[in-house]
Parts: sequence; structure tokens; C-alpha cells
Amino acid sequence: MCKQEYVFRGLGISLSGRGRVPETESMEPLPLIVAIHGGTYSSRYFDVPGHSLLDRAQAQGLPIFAIDRPGYGISAPYAAHAPSILDNAEILDSAIQDLWHNYPHNASGIVLIGHSIGAAISIAIAARQPSWPLLGIALSGVGLDPVSASKDKWNSVPAQQALVSVPPEAMDGFFFGPPATYDHAVMPQASHAACSPAPRSELVDIGMHWPKQVYRLAAQVKVPVHYRQPEFEQLWPVDEATVQRFAQAFVNCPAMDAALFRDAGHCIDFHRMGEAFQFQQLAFARRCVASV
Repeated sequence: MCKQEYVFRGLGISLSGRGRVPETESMEPLPLIVAIHGGTYSSRYFDVPGHSLLDRAQAQGLPIFAIDRPGYGISAPYAAHAPSILDNAEILDSAIQDLWHNYPHNASGIVLIGHSIGAAISIAIAARQPSWPLLGIALSGVGLDPVSASKDKWNSVPAQQALVSVPPEAMDGFFFGPPATYDHAVMPQASHAACSPAPRSELVDIGMHWPKQVYRLAAQVKVPVHYRQPEFEQLWPVDEATVQRFAQAFVNCPAMDAALFRDAGHCIDFHRMGEAFQFQQLAFARRCVASV
């Protein structure tokens, strides 16, 4: 397997990231997985040792890439251009098209795995009906309307502050479930390596504009959707009924697998149940290929 960092290009913007590409061709059809991180984390979110989606995809022989979104990694200066969720979708649509045509793989199509703001962006990408072969989207940590405390927090940041740095310890209080749900010998300390300043604009956008956009965008998604919302989510209202309301917004998707995910907080990947969660996402990616 090839484990290394990459540079992707979308609409003339260079984006950093990381990936795994199988060294030998598979005899079976495979998905190419593109993972899209949320706010205040870089693409390293998907590659924290012991909790790495990239490693688990690699173990299954699946090609996978995680891209640093606009305003992160080598494109951090782009945060001054106030990228929105829709801007992210347009730029990443172009970057994924470049990935599809220029990096070695023998995949049948692409499955997006999006977390938090990255999940909202995945929905927006799917709604664009991209020219490259999108097979499905797997979502977590996103909903219809964030809790008021989350929206108020980001609105209070001065408008002239392009990048917002949140102390890792403060992030832990929002992104992790009760102590019994994660391994204290590793977490939350290991997750701090993935922390990153975030564009203020996207944090405000997910609170102010996303609730007005989500139904329109979800209605334009025409690929299968896998959705898991954690039991101990603090940024979005969550219960069984809320999960189903979110799922029902995807009126044109051919298959919806939506459920409340027990024993985890916002960053499901970093919890004891993170391995089971990631296996569900990878299994969904394989099912997307089988249904083509």
C-alpha cells in the first residue's frame, strides 16, 4: 500500500491531504473513498493512529483520500476569502474530478464520507450532480439546525478574524461523549494532533445559512445515503425522531440508511465504538459499488 501526503487542485486552489492507494489491482469492483473533514479539524481527523479510517480502508484494500478543505493545510490563507459551504462544494467538486482522472486507481466510482461541516459539504457536492461518478454519501455529525448555543458561539467571533483557533481542551468538551465511551489512555489527547484553526465564515455559515439550505440540497441528492448521528451529540438536537426527520429530507435518494448511533459523541471515530462505525461506512461504500 502507498501511504503518503498529496496535493489536490480545485478551481486553481491547491489543497493538501493524505491517502492510501493499493499497490496491486483488485479483481473485484471497488469504490474510491474521499473523506471530508469537519470544522476545527484537518484531514488528519481521518488518520489518527488507532482510530484511522484511512488505515481501516487500507486493510480492506480500498483506495481512500482525505482532503484538507479550503482554509486548511496549505490553503489556510484562502480563509480570508470567506469560503462558505457552497464554495467548499464547488472547489472540492473540481478537486475530486482532478483526483478521479489523475491519481492511480481502478475504482468503479466515488463514495464521499463526510463528518460535521464536511457532511454538509458532501450533501452540497451530491446536490451539484457532479460529472465524476458519485456512488453514495456517508454522513455523520450534521443535522437540520444546530443548537442555539453553537450558533451564538461562532456569531460572537469578530468578523475581521478570518481563522478561529479553539483550544483542544475546549473542543473535547463538545466533541466527546461521557467518559465511559472512550479510552482515556489514548483519547482525547491523540485527537489533538488533528486540531486546526477553522475559517470563521464556515462556522457561521453552518449555523446561519445551512438550516435554510438543507432541505433544498437534500432533495437534489440522487445517490444512496448512509447517516449516523451520535447519541451524545452536543452541536445538533438529537433523538430518534430528529434522525428520521433529517433522513426524510432526502426525498429523491434511492436508498437511505439512517440511525442514531449509541455510545458516542460528535466525533464518533474517536470513541470506543469508532471502529464499528467506520466498518459500517466502509461496508456502505462497498454496497454502493454492488448496486451500480
